[in-house]
Amino acid sequence: MLIAKTAAGIAKPAAPNRRSFLKASGVATGALLVATHIGAKKGFAATPNDPPAPNAFVKIAADNTVTVMIKHLDMGQGVTTGLATIVAEELDADWSQMRSAFAPSDPQLYNNLFFGPIQGTGGSTSTANSWMQLRQAGAAARAMLVAAAAAEWQVPAAEISVAKGVVAHKSGKSARFGDLAAKAGTMPVPTSVTLKDPKDFVLIGTRLPRLDSNDKTDGKAVYALDIRRPGMKTAVVLHPPRFGGTVKSVDDAAARKIPGVVDVVTIPQGVAVIADNTWAAQKGREALKVTWDDSKAETRSSDKMLADYKAAAAKPGIVATQRGEVDAALKQAAKVVEAEFVFPYLAHAPMEPLNCVIEMTPAGICEIHAGSQFQTVEHATAAAVLGLKMEQVRINTLWAGGSFGRRATPNADYVAEAAAILKASGAKYPVHLVQTREDDIKGGRYRPMFYHKVQAGIGADGNPLVWTHRLVGQSFVIGTALEAMVVKNGLDHLAVEGVADMPYAVPNMLVDWHDAPSPVTTLWWRSVGHSHTAQAVEVMIDELAHAAGKDPVAYRLALLKDHPRHRAVLELAVAKAGNDKLPAGRGRGVAVHESFSSFVAMVADVTVNKDGVKVDRVVAAVDCGIAVNPDVVRAQVEGGIGYGLGHALRNQITFTDGVVDQANFDGYEPLRMSDMPKIEVHIVPSTAAPTGIGEPGVPPIAPAVANAIFAATGKRLRSLPYDLKLLGSA
Repeated sequence: MLIAKTAAGIAKPAAPNRRSFLKASGVATGALLVATHIGAKKGFAATPNDPPAPNAFVKIAADNTVTVMIKHLDMGQGVTTGLATIVAEELDADWSQMRSAFAPSDPQLYNNLFFGPIQGTGGSTSTANSWMQLRQAGAAARAMLVAAAAAEWQVPAAEISVAKGVVAHKSGKSARFGDLAAKAGTMPVPTSVTLKDPKDFVLIGTRLPRLDSNDKTDGKAVYALDIRRPGMKTAVVLHPPRFGGTVKSVDDAAARKIPGVVDVVTIPQGVAVIADNTWAAQKGREALKVTWDDSKAETRSSDKMLADYKAAAAKPGIVATQRGEVDAALKQAAKVVEAEFVFPYLAHAPMEPLNCVIEMTPAGICEIHAGSQFQTVEHATAAAVLGLKMEQVRINTLWAGGSFGRRATPNADYVAEAAAILKASGAKYPVHLVQTREDDIKGGRYRPMFYHKVQAGIGADGNPLVWTHRLVGQSFVIGTALEAMVVKNGLDHLAVEGVADMPYAVPNMLVDWHDAPSPVTTLWWRSVGHSHTAQAVEVMIDELAHAAGKDPVAYRLALLKDHPRHRAVLELAVAKAGNDKLPAGRGRGVAVHESFSSFVAMVADVTVNKDGVKVDRVVAAVDCGIAVNPDVVRAQVEGGIGYGLGHALRNQITFTDGVVDQANFDGYEPLRMSDMPKIEVHIVPSTAAPTGIGEPGVPPIAPAVANAIFAATGKRLRSLPYDLKLLGSA
């Protein structure tokens, strides 16, 4: 527990020696610290079963501020506010005294409890994996403050109360947290604590001002693009135009003549131009003459890729789910619906393109400033590239202007590039690696392209009797360090999630998958496999309801009789949407989907006319367990709707002879404010532990809108983005 005697700021993140970090920062700031980590042991110590570790997460200063060390990256999703709320609740702090700071890179203290042993953010796990850990830390810090007050006032601890940042005794004695900080630092850290009953929560579940709003509004928030170091140079990289290509030869004579260019170096990823500023670096890059070796590169166009996917789908794949007698059931079905779904490559396109600052300090430490999402991976990668020990590398995590999965690369791609440039340039100066928007859009790490081939049959009663579902798409974990964790018996579950485990009652089912290897670099994209499987499943369920002559909502509810949380969100969304009759040219569609252990249903109203499709209104219902910050939950669902809708309406990455066709927001256009529908988000009350919320708002929006378009026109738009030409003159 970082309990300070002074108002000094959090010490600069140090090398991952946790005890020396705590003790040294105490000397540097005059802080009195608990310098041991409860539950610390060799290897990766942070597990869900460890005792409370307030020393790793909480700092109380003499000015009465409480700073929560945030082990995750905040890329706009509000995790700094959410995690601070959890601590404040158990600490009985006043919200006005709460602060946050990004934790140093240290997997022994800050392991992600859901997918460690690494420190990292992703899979909508930030709140869920920190829930009990931070509740215990807050409760332990509270107990130490109470113990300090009891010792100071010579009264029983049981007679002391805490509320809104004030410790009080019935005798009238009281103190603020800051008044007791020094004394509390000498108290033993509890080995166990009693946590609040959810019915007694005061802050959790209420609307609180976000901790980052003011700094992001007035410009105080620091991003990697803001970092300036003495003597710093800017670097940009010329990458091969085709994925899998490599440098064959370089003529850099013209580039070196550009004013401001100081060096040109070849690295494994391409050719880097280093200059005094970004403009000079870009002009130098434009002047390069590079011959590429495309012998192992992707050279297909998108049409050829799709043809290859369809050819693969003609044969059985790796089985993900199998039950019943599929072939016999297809013969017995009263009606069979067949459908194909095509999903393109997708870019993440975060507001802040990837960049980072890297330097070697006089003390021989490699220091990195970045919006770091996988701190441990980036830490280890930089050390490996530079030939350093882990303790010789320091990651300073900063705010990030979005990610949607892009920063969470298993090979720490942009940090690896920066380290390679630093090494090739002799580490003579700090290097700021900067990507342009064109680098971002053309740079890969896309959501993989996928093809789905589905057959589903209904019985005489109209209920689904059989469902076969074949997927073809590229695995981005096979061949990486994540393969052993994710791939089982050759099956990448990320490729089939959302369909292999779909909740609808179907007695005969077969789901299989073909990997589609390619040099094109791919990665998780907001909601990962669910970004395409929800569209296929929810549109097909709608088609089966139509084939059975049944209402699509009633049809779903009947098939979800054993899934009460699915039913609850669907019923809530439908009730809030109302049942008013829509005029001709307008339609209403529904979808419900579980992802990241959260449940989201959406009802979409659309207008279809000669000008195209306009999404007028979306009513969403979400069950994500306890909503720590309801306003943040709503914001994430709203953002998910906007993100998913943009890619449903128009976004895609395509190839011509292996070269990406899109380069900037003119060809890969984000959703405009004018495209946003009216949105309502309703949260199901819950006492269950929090689950994911950053991603579950994406999957249901595309199928809800597709089903609404069908209701308005009678025409199915299965593939994404919607091919509006199929609507004809509707």
